[in-house]
Amino acid sequence: MTATETDEPTSQISESPDTDPEDSADTGKKTRRAKLTSVWAEARHLIWQRRKRLALGLVLIVVGRLAGLVMPASSKYLVDEVLVGGRVELLRPLALAVLAATTLQALSSFTLAQLLSIAAQRAITEMRKDVQQHVIRLPVSYFDSTKAGVLVSRIMTDAEGIRNLVGTGLVQMIGGMMTATLSLVVLFYLNWKMTLVTLSLVLVFGGGMAAAFRRLRPLFRLRSELYARVTGRLTETLGGARIVKAYSAERREDLVFAKGAHELFRNVARTITTTSSVTAGTTFLFGLVGVVMMLMGGNAILSDTMTLGDFVSYVFFTGTLAAPMVQISNIGTQITEAFAGLDRIHELRQVATEDEEDAVRAPLQQIRGDITFEDVHFEYEEDQPVLRGVSFDAPAGTTTALVGSSGSGKSTTIGLVTAFQRPKSGRILVDGKDLEDLRLHDYRKNLGIVLQDNFLFDGTVAENIAFARPHASREEILEAGRIAHCHDFVEGFPDGWDTIVGERGVKVSGGQRQRIAIARAILADPSILILDEATSSLDSESEAKIRDGLESLRQGRTTFVIAHRLSTIRSADQILVLEDGEIVERGSHDELIARAGRYKELHDKQHAWEANRFVNPGEELPTTGSQ
Repeated sequence: MTATETDEPTSQISESPDTDPEDSADTGKKTRRAKLTSVWAEARHLIWQRRKRLALGLVLIVVGRLAGLVMPASSKYLVDEVLVGGRVELLRPLALAVLAATTLQALSSFTLAQLLSIAAQRAITEMRKDVQQHVIRLPVSYFDSTKAGVLVSRIMTDAEGIRNLVGTGLVQMIGGMMTATLSLVVLFYLNWKMTLVTLSLVLVFGGGMAAAFRRLRPLFRLRSELYARVTGRLTETLGGARIVKAYSAERREDLVFAKGAHELFRNVARTITTTSSVTAGTTFLFGLVGVVMMLMGGNAILSDTMTLGDFVSYVFFTGTLAAPMVQISNIGTQITEAFAGLDRIHELRQVATEDEEDAVRAPLQQIRGDITFEDVHFEYEEDQPVLRGVSFDAPAGTTTALVGSSGSGKSTTIGLVTAFQRPKSGRILVDGKDLEDLRLHDYRKNLGIVLQDNFLFDGTVAENIAFARPHASREEILEAGRIAHCHDFVEGFPDGWDTIVGERGVKVSGGQRQRIAIARAILADPSILILDEATSSLDSESEAKIRDGLESLRQGRTTFVIAHRLSTIRSADQILVLEDGEIVERGSHDELIARAGRYKELHDKQHAWEANRFVNPGEELPTTGSQ
């Protein structure tokens, strides 16, 4: 076994900080009470929205439950009047009454399922749509700190539980309580002494169930969190399968997944233990009730205070009391799980979306593209500055190139231009207006972006180019592809422009992905164009082919370029050289070369590499890096 295979996993699936604490700290209790109040409000809102269907479902439940009482009620007359009393003429009416009640019970059950179960699935679908719409509108910073698998779990899995609130679950619980109450009244009528003993046993059992539900809620919440984190890590591992294999890290990922899977197993085991204890308690309760009925019921019959028919009816009604209690126990567990899911969804909804922030901002139409940074400071983590007082003006229609060593702040500057991040201090002006005061949705309609990580969706080449303008004509799509020189490789595919590129564009090469991304930006026809290492995945021949296309694309647009090769930014109107988050030089290519400063140093290093690359083909290109 290699050293890599024996390493401990470097990424642990740690316990979420928002897991329900088990200690009795006042702060924790207040937080849990606040969450529970919010979740109850969410549940009431869901129920109130569907109150008409639930009310009709409750009527059907009442009809079905009342029909279900006909058989145990008729048993008394069957025994006392027909079998003992010899009134044979009552046999047929009793049988017909039971048949009619059974038919009515079956019809009401079927109608209830059609009315509420399908409605519950529709509610789940609407909930998923609502949560997805909220998530996709969250700030980019939220996605930077939250795994995609976690969000997928919240959208798809957490919404499942509401079926027990707006489906048959809640109505069946109410119906079960009603049936149990009616059965209890009849039992008191038949033998109140025996019923008092039975009721005391039921109350003890009810207290145990309440305690079990209090224990189950945090377990279900933690289970959802563990499941989300395990699937999140698994999604990352599968998506990065090439990296895992390249570094022989399969064993390491095995350990990470196994740790998470075992945490999930322990949670499920605790849940099973709690629910099985409820089931065992129910079984034991039924046994005790049976013993009570044998002793007290037998004595009552022998002392002639209770007829045989009364006893048989009592047994049946005890069953109609016990069955709803088991059902209530199961549904109570399901509703507890539903509340755990609602708790997590509510927590997610508390994160403000960009649309909510846009509601108080001024609308924005077409922009010229004049971008100004005024003393901008930014940091990802507290007291670790990435940009320090950056100021520059990028007039509309000009090209601004950003160069510098790795970690100097280039990509961060681009992130601020696209409003993926917000400055800690200072201002970014768009046509003289503070970007902080403009609607992001309107502003980003004016952007065209080609990033280092060119993300493609699992669709056709044409669909990926048309992502920015889904209603663009076929001719416009092909023209954008021609400018980006996509036709050079697309026409070699069997399906041409309708070739499926695969998840994240895995079926095409890095250079091909990059050209598709460039075509996507071209079709967007933006006022502001962002080219973050736009040609880094292209060979020299391909880069030369699209350089002219990019030159024409830049005409009349405000363009920001981070270049892998400094030779590609000679025509930039201004070049900003960043080091350690500050602009140390600025000017045109010729001006900076003449100044013989940091830019010339970077330029000369790359020039030397170009001259030497055939002698040492394995030598890495001196890159200006990112961030």
